[in-house]
Amino acid sequence: MGLRKTATPEPLREVVERQPPRDLPGLLTQLRSSDAQERRWAARDLGAHPQAATVLGEALVGERDARVRDALFLTLTALASEDAAGALLPLLRSEEAPLRNGAIEALAAMPQAVAPRIHSLLHDADPDVRIFTVNLMGELRHERVRQWLLQVLAEDGSINVVAAAIEVLAEVGQPEDLAALQAVRARHADDVFIGFAIDMAASRIQSI
Repeated sequence: MGLRKTATPEPLREVVERQPPRDLPGLLTQLRSSDAQERRWAARDLGAHPQAATVLGEALVGERDARVRDALFLTLTALASEDAAGALLPLLRSEEAPLRNGAIEALAAMPQAVAPRIHSLLHDADPDVRIFTVNLMGELRHERVRQWLLQVLAEDGSINVVAAAIEVLAEVGQPEDLAALQAVRARHADDVFIGFAIDMAASRIQSI
């Protein structure tokens, strides 16, 4: 039997390091890439670097790709740190509803990081920020939510903020909160909408 010619082995391919490197500086560079897929990978992988929370929040403002935004929100939610909360809270002032709603959803998942900031938010000069804060409390699983809502009912001078608090209290309130609702009714006796909202909230609370 004739000898078979031994095939010449292919030369080993050069190992090329993935660019940019996967360390923090490399991921931050990738987060600024013109390629949305690259930015999404960076947003995901930066979850290993809690110190990047502020940059992740800044990236949300200018990001136009929905998948990249989702990755940024998911990473900040997973971090659930004070820095992550601080990066998300400015988005409550955004004119873009998807950014505001995404921020509220993410913040609601980090109650311990958000709680120390609620007092300041409820005293913000912008009533819209106070309304969005009340909306956030509707999703926030924290033992002080009812206390904060009762504070809004007693102190806030904006009828729209008060109406938002009544709506949320209807979902989380207890029978002992009915007196606070009636106090609001007395202060706004001429406001038909507030009266209606209080009736609805009281009925729901009493059915618990």
